[in-house]
Amino acid sequence: MSYISGARSLPDEQVRIASTKMDGIGSKKAIQLRYRLGISGNIKMNELTKYQIDQIEQMIAQDHVVHWELKRGERADIERLISISCYRGIRHQDGSPLRGQRTHTNARTARKQIRK
Repeated sequence: MSYISGARSLPDEQVRIASTKMDGIGSKKAIQLRYRLGISGNIKMNELTKYQIDQIEQMIAQDHVVHWELKRGERADIERLISISCYRGIRHQDGSPLRGQRTHTNARTARKQIRK
C-alpha cells in the first residue's frame, strides 16, 4: 500500500481507479494523467516502479490542486462568506441548508444543532 498526495492506494487497483481516490482528481483527470505519463490502461499500482510513482506525484503537484490545498481553499471561501455576512455565510454559520431547500420537514440533522 502506498500513499500518493495524501491518498492511500491499494496495490491491486488500476492506476486510473487509484488516482480517483485523491480529493480533486476525478475520472477524466485520472485518464489524462495516465495518458500524459504513458502508463498502460490495465497496469496496477503494485506494478508501477518507484520512478513512475514519483512522476505521478510531481505531475499532480504541478498541475492540480489536491487534498489539503483544496480543503484549505474551500474553508477560506466559507470563511469569506461568513465574514461579509452574506446569506450563504449566515446559513453556513447556523448550519442550515444553503441552496433553498425546505427546512420545515426536512434538514433534520441541521435542525438538531439549532434545537439544542
